[in-house]
Amino acid sequence: MSHSSPTPGPQAALAEPPLGHLYEVGGRRLMLHRTGTGGPAVVFLPGAGQVGLDYLNIHDRAAELTTSVLYDRAGTGWSQGAQLPRTAAEVTGELRDLLRAAGVPAPYVLVGHSLGGSYARHFAQRFPDETAGLLLMDPFHEDLHDRAPRQAREKLAQLHAHEIPELTQEQLQQARDQAAPLFAKWPVAVRRPLIEHHVTAAWKAGLYEDRNLYDVVSGELRHASDLPDVPLIVLTALGYDAAQAHLWTEGVLREINDAKTTLHMQLAFSVLRGEHRVLENAGHGWLHEERQDAVFQAIADLLDRTA
Repeated sequence: MSHSSPTPGPQAALAEPPLGHLYEVGGRRLMLHRTGTGGPAVVFLPGAGQVGLDYLNIHDRAAELTTSVLYDRAGTGWSQGAQLPRTAAEVTGELRDLLRAAGVPAPYVLVGHSLGGSYARHFAQRFPDETAGLLLMDPFHEDLHDRAPRQAREKLAQLHAHEIPELTQEQLQQARDQAAPLFAKWPVAVRRPLIEHHVTAAWKAGLYEDRNLYDVVSGELRHASDLPDVPLIVLTALGYDAAQAHLWTEGVLREINDAKTTLHMQLAFSVLRGEHRVLENAGHGWLHEERQDAVFQAIADLLDRTA
């Protein structure tokens, strides 16, 4: 069952992004940041609980090759609020309109991470002529929930059933201290507001976005058209991830990873030009930083294959 809620309140205070511009789309102001030139443009679709600027470092490298685009979905990051969760159709239609408003011409190489991987797939299914290639970074898969061990399903049900808590000032400061080393490579002008947004709002938005994954979004993916015959690379992250280690035992994680790897392989080989790559030493949440070299290589390979 889906649960709707307004975007967490702290987001409203973040009117101006530290990078990028706000574009009017569908009655909302949405953040988009672009650099580089040429095409096809690379477009990053963040995972749940993450925002466009989390991908700034790999974005800057992609911009050495072509136009590169970061953005925030409505209800996340520095874009205007929206009721969460939302359907994949709402998200992908909004992205298409935003890219047009910003003057970024199709077709696109879509780089989707986790939940963003689902939205990248759905965009390609809806708008095949506007999709030049797909890089799916440890993407959510609609069948993973059913194949995961019982303990994992029960834990997720508990997370989705509880109200999202407010952190104390002490907890907020601890979260800032923990986040600081992670964002040490970001420019100072971006680093500080990005850390503050993560500890106050991004994680809440991520939990809200996740609440319709296993029914609504999964149903949209299952009932959409097949993926277009474009170059596709699926990356599977099997390394240590702190957030996952906090939720699951090693045994449960092993079962989840086995099921995930099989589904990712099937997804990769569902198109003629699909490829599956496993990253043993990268975790789910930050593989684009922990294995930036592998992500950049995959982007470069896709651009070569679209030429």
